[in-house]
Amino acid sequence: MKRVTIFGKPGGGKTTLARKLSHIYGIDHYPLDLIEYRGNPERVTREEFMCAHKDLMSKESWIVDGLGVLQAFWERIESADTVIYIDLPYRVHYWWVFKRYIKGLFVRPEGWPEGSSVFKGTIASWKYLGLSRSFWTPELLTKIKEKTDGKKFVHITNTQKLNDSIKNL
Repeated sequence: MKRVTIFGKPGGGKTTLARKLSHIYGIDHYPLDLIEYRGNPERVTREEFMCAHKDLMSKESWIVDGLGVLQAFWERIESADTVIYIDLPYRVHYWWVFKRYIKGLFVRPEGWPEGSSVFKGTIASWKYLGLSRSFWTPELLTKIKEKTDGKKFVHITNTQKLNDSIKNL
């Protein structure tokens, strides 16, 4: 395991899992939000993002969490040797986004760009969760599985699997 991509809906524990795996395996962790946003809530241009993403993909090893630009998402799946899809029930995602907001009132969530509003990020996460059902579909899962043939693919569908995934990777 040298190149790991972790993705899924907001509030699913992607960054937490990535941070733990980074610590255990000694692989650098790259949260996509820190690549996609400047030191404030402003997004970088698509060209800047794709350039930074290309540089990241050229590294020997990495753990990347997040979705980012769809083209980059598919490139990451192609480059990864380990693909982790966190696909918890929606109620868990909504609850964890809320918990992150409460904690974020005191400490900036890890992997969040400097200057980003936790309140605005929470609203955006809830909004994205509402739209997610039309994106994270069984058809997308089928396409992901096709693209991961020959790679380690982990589909995490409950919190027990999420907790167990650290010791099973």
